[in-house]
Amino acid sequence: MKIHDSTRVLVIMPAWNEAESVGNTVREVLGVGRPYDVLVVNDGSTDATAAIAKEAGATVLTLPFNLGVGGAMRAGFKYAQRLGYRRVIQVDADGQHDPRNIDEVLAGLEYADISIGARFADRGDYEVSGPRKWAMQFLAKVISGLAKTRLTDVTSGFRAANERGISQYLDHYPAEYLGDTIDSLVVAVRSGCKVTQIPVEMRPRQGGTPSHNPIKAAIYLGRSVFALLLALTRKPSTITPAQLDARGEEQ
Repeated sequence: MKIHDSTRVLVIMPAWNEAESVGNTVREVLGVGRPYDVLVVNDGSTDATAAIAKEAGATVLTLPFNLGVGGAMRAGFKYAQRLGYRRVIQVDADGQHDPRNIDEVLAGLEYADISIGARFADRGDYEVSGPRKWAMQFLAKVISGLAKTRLTDVTSGFRAANERGISQYLDHYPAEYLGDTIDSLVVAVRSGCKVTQIPVEMRPRQGGTPSHNPIKAAIYLGRSVFALLLALTRKPSTITPAQLDARGEEQ
């Protein structure tokens, strides 16, 4: 079954035990008054995430167990392609991504296949320090070189994709640590997808507790570098740019 209005956008919201914030986040997205449909991918939650999201107005896709953000997003992309959505955007269930910025990030798809809502692009006051900052700067520099465009926030989960981007993600969207951001982006770039970034402001979490501390920041540094090295060993997508375009035209 395909959607009837091709102008509608699917907002994919991966959620794992986000009962405290998912309801308000869904209502905020729907309250913007734009042609957005919200799909909450309930990633094996053990709390009331699914029920609260549905009550708030979202369609809920429940996974049998926790797969991580990569697995949840892959399920969301499959849903989007089967229903014929031409544009999708990932929005975190914890409320950090401001729904008022969705249209701005989507606008990047006018000249790119993947549009990233960037936290470190001369807008807002979101800051990180220490090992996390070093890792993010290193990753941004390397991936900017691959993409041949300036990218400042390659680990942002606030990102949109057009039909070509969706098809490429379905061909390769890893579930490993940071695979949903670094790995997926590197392979997309090497497979011919164009990437851009749009400056956005990040808000504090609307629920739950951030897990950052010096030890975890140091671990993040090591894991992120490893994730990048792993991504660089991946083969480009087996789908050629022409095939990606053809897939989009068929929908």
